[in-house]
Amino acid sequence: MNARNLKRMAGLSLVELMVALTISLVLIFGATQVYVDSRNAYNLNETVARLQENARYAMSVIEPDIRMSNFWGLVKGASLVGSQAAQSAGVAPIASNSQVLYCGNNFAVDLNTTLQGDNNQYVLSPTRQAACNTVAGTGWATSPQTSSDTLTVRRASTVNSVDAGGQPLSLVNVLQICSTRTAARVYSDGSACGAAPAAQVNNLIVNAYYVDNNSSNGNGMPSLRRKALVTIGTVKQFQDQEIVAGVEDMQVQFGIDTGVTPTGVATRYVNPNAVPVGAQIVAVRVWLLLRADAPEPGFIDTRTYEYGDRLIANGTVSTLNAVGSRGMAFQPSLDGSNALTSIKRYRRLLVCRTFQVRNALGT
Repeated sequence: MNARNLKRMAGLSLVELMVALTISLVLIFGATQVYVDSRNAYNLNETVARLQENARYAMSVIEPDIRMSNFWGLVKGASLVGSQAAQSAGVAPIASNSQVLYCGNNFAVDLNTTLQGDNNQYVLSPTRQAACNTVAGTGWATSPQTSSDTLTVRRASTVNSVDAGGQPLSLVNVLQICSTRTAARVYSDGSACGAAPAAQVNNLIVNAYYVDNNSSNGNGMPSLRRKALVTIGTVKQFQDQEIVAGVEDMQVQFGIDTGVTPTGVATRYVNPNAVPVGAQIVAVRVWLLLRADAPEPGFIDTRTYEYGDRLIANGTVSTLNAVGSRGMAFQPSLDGSNALTSIKRYRRLLVCRTFQVRNALGT
């Protein structure tokens, strides 16, 4: 074998091998970095998309309640509905069983208060009982966020209750509104509402929205929940329902028409506890602060959230779940903990929508 053939059979030199390894490492590092960046971008987009979807869903649940508040079937205005009772009055016979009173005396049948709210606190009713915060049949108790607003809506259902023959259907132990063009009443005894088509039956809907510190799935996430008027078996009561997990705060303001002659147009917005006596609520503005369902390593939320009556002028706090944080702006980065589970490690989305009350001036 000659020298030329030996040269052709020789392997890579050490220098050539090192150069090849270096190029390979650079290519592998570059590919890995592209994958990591793509993965991070995907996770970020997924987190933002989920926050947006949760926000849309939460608003879609609240919207029809607000828009249809003060709807009472065929009559124009709650003042024409008989057998109702104010929360400050004695317990009305129409809704006097103990379960329906858990969230407050006459909380279900105070129809003249079609829209009600608590400003930076959780009250619902001065006569609310501890059982109002128990989720029936689960042994799990809610833990309301005490510096968030609440929003309670009372109205009649938009679906008429009729039997197979199209006649008004009155159900025993279900709170309903029987209405004609001139009068209406709340009842639940199953008695005949009236001769169709002159009378109409609609179920009474009462929903009280609030923010809870814990989701029912037990992952420690806050959630938007509501107390909903239902009948389980033969018992009228308020059932606690979770709307969506991840809602950290809700702020509400009522748009009021202060004109001498009401036009249905809001002239200013006020906090739920600042509605002048006799003022007509014609719109509701709702802010929801949502956070991701998991913390993000290396991320710190440095934004300052100022919305509703949470104002920087009132101070800035690092947590919303404290009595002292009422009315203050929220800055998560002020949290002193650097743990992965720190509240500053979560991404957030603040959304706001204003809903007009269709029946502000009557049905």
